[in-house]
Amino acid sequence: MLTQEAKDLFYKLDFEFQPVAVKYCYSQPEGVEHVGETLSFCEFPKKAALEDRAFFVTVEDDNCFGKMVMGMIDKPPLAASGQAGKDFGVFRTQAANARLYHNITTLVPGAVNFVVFCPLHACDFEPDLVFFVAEIPLADVLMRATSYISGDLWQSTSSCVLSCAWLFGYPYVSGKVNYTVSGLGHGMRRRKVYPSGRMLISIPYAKLSEVIEAMGQMDWELIALKEDDESKAELRARMDRWQEMSPDFVLKR
Repeated sequence: MLTQEAKDLFYKLDFEFQPVAVKYCYSQPEGVEHVGETLSFCEFPKKAALEDRAFFVTVEDDNCFGKMVMGMIDKPPLAASGQAGKDFGVFRTQAANARLYHNITTLVPGAVNFVVFCPLHACDFEPDLVFFVAEIPLADVLMRATSYISGDLWQSTSSCVLSCAWLFGYPYVSGKVNYTVSGLGHGMRRRKVYPSGRMLISIPYAKLSEVIEAMGQMDWELIALKEDDESKAELRARMDRWQEMSPDFVLKR
């Protein structure tokens, strides 16, 4: 379970939409209410954030293909044929769209029957992933935290449709942080889920403790970006030491 200190670290970033913890369940979760509304899967995290409440959803509550990503239904043959993507004009041919259905990450059929969405501050369970919507300056801090300790490269795996597969399926299965940018996903843009140009970042449980540790240790504002005289002097001294160590090393301030 996330500590209060860890939750406070994330909330210090003052996101436009608060972070949302996500949990995948085989059995109905106790102490959590049913969402009571039918939406597309990508809209549920926003609902939890804006209404500041936890809820669970089932196959009947999703009116798009999030339920397919969750393994709650099979891949619909017509969609898998690529016809929808062609008719939307997203792909030139059915074949181009059909390839996507061979590549998307879906959960094991029948293993997940309930999905819990909960504002991070109220999360009293071990989340399978935490979902963030961040403007670039805040995303910079969060993404640096994913590599500050491990040195992991930032890699985005996504597509112009079925963003839910990459934000809620892929990170859970792969254990890797994944991200995309709002406005690039066709369905989310059509539904106006988030303003364009926001970083949509999913951090799976396997990386969460590392990110929390990093956020507690690293400088949120890098010294080279600070404008105060003390920071500039310190940076100058560090760079001067580089010159002493290696006179051939030249880097402009």
